Amino acid sequence: MIRLTNLADYAVVVMAAAAREPGVKLSAARVAELTMIPAPTVAKLMGTLARGGLLTASRGVAGGFTLSRDPANISVVDVVEAVDGPIALTSCAGNDVNDCVMEGHCAIRGHWAPINQAVRGALAAVTLADLVRPAAAAAPLAAPAPALAD
Repeated sequence: MIRLTNLADYAVVVMAAAAREPGVKLSAARVAELTMIPAPTVAKLMGTLARGGLLTASRGVAGGFTLSRDPANISVVDVVEAVDGPIALTSCAGNDVNDCVMEGHCAIRGHWAPINQAVRGALAAVTLADLVRPAAAAAPLAAPAPALAD
């Protein structure tokens, strides 16, 4: 099973909450209340997302976080990569140092790049605007059935 980290998952939920109220300055406490994610986790994520350029932070009495751009211009891949870094389904597909016993003789290692790009492309195709639409409206339409020949 391929899974996002819990932080990346929570980050998408946090960003979707902000997308439901574009232009509104939200505190971490308010987002925690809206999402049911623990406030310390939300505060950490909002700081990370702000450093990643997805949220804009303002301090002071009227401070808070707002989306840095329109929800239609922020994709799920933007959020995931802000929290977890580049998409890499295997450790050898990233730039990290590996400790894989097959590293020197693996015939598959060079083939992970297009797979990673396909997953990245799928996540890039979904925006925050898509996520805040009702599920029925966001679902792709089924292709029409082929016509039967006479």
